[in-house]
Amino acid sequence: MSTPTKEEAGFEPAVTFEDVWMGFDEGPVLRGVTFQVQERETLILLGETGTGKTLTLKMAAGLLTPNNGSVIVLGNEVSEMKESELLAFRRKIGFVFQEGALFDSMPVAENVAYRLREDGVAEEEIEPRVREVLQFVELEHTLEQLPSELSGGMKRRVSIARALINHPPIVLYDSPTAGLDPITAQTIITLILRLRDVYGVTALLATQRLQDGFALANFHFDPETKRVVPNAQHGNAAAIVNGARTRFLVYRDGGIYFEGEPGEIANSEDPYLRRFLL
Repeated sequence: MSTPTKEEAGFEPAVTFEDVWMGFDEGPVLRGVTFQVQERETLILLGETGTGKTLTLKMAAGLLTPNNGSVIVLGNEVSEMKESELLAFRRKIGFVFQEGALFDSMPVAENVAYRLREDGVAEEEIEPRVREVLQFVELEHTLEQLPSELSGGMKRRVSIARALINHPPIVLYDSPTAGLDPITAQTIITLILRLRDVYGVTALLATQRLQDGFALANFHFDPETKRVVPNAQHGNAAAIVNGARTRFLVYRDGGIYFEGEPGEIANSEDPYLRRFLL
């Protein structure tokens, strides 16, 4: 995979939500949410089920439009774009769905190549690019297998490979480790660390697992040893390695209940935040 250039990675901040309201017939889910994500930053979205984490990802990808407010991604005001403009915009965004969202009737290679074929990429370019991203997630041997032949963790890794096929500067992860055993979950976290630390990918990651956020904040992927290693411990500076920073944002009752550094949430005495530490 090639490293995204400054131009490909877009503007700073990479993502801006400004006074965003979003809801349905039952009422608003998000009420006036405002935050920013800088280039190469990983923002961990925490919150109980139904607090708007997945809605946030879908709005960032242009899959949903807020009722009010602005969503700006890579310099594009996504909330004001036409569908024809959104189709081109979404090629710059990788989205890893919790359920994988693979096509059951297609083998792994075709699932991963799907976006390339939609974009009219020449056939001679498709196979090497598919092999490249499958090699990245260590699943090159599954090219001809159907999703039904894969474990849950392997499906999640294929979903990551498909999200990476266009070398996006931003990847959105919807509960990427949910339902996985600890060893498989660690494999997924390692992939996310590699993307951040080797390729400079900006990420929004929605989860209910605080330990995933701490793993991203307190460890980094060393490209020389090809291993995940602990950061040097210097307070909150431990969450910033080679310009890649990890922060937390906690939703509650339609708004942002907490936004801050890993050390702040880890040391908080707030009863609601401590529920995520248990």
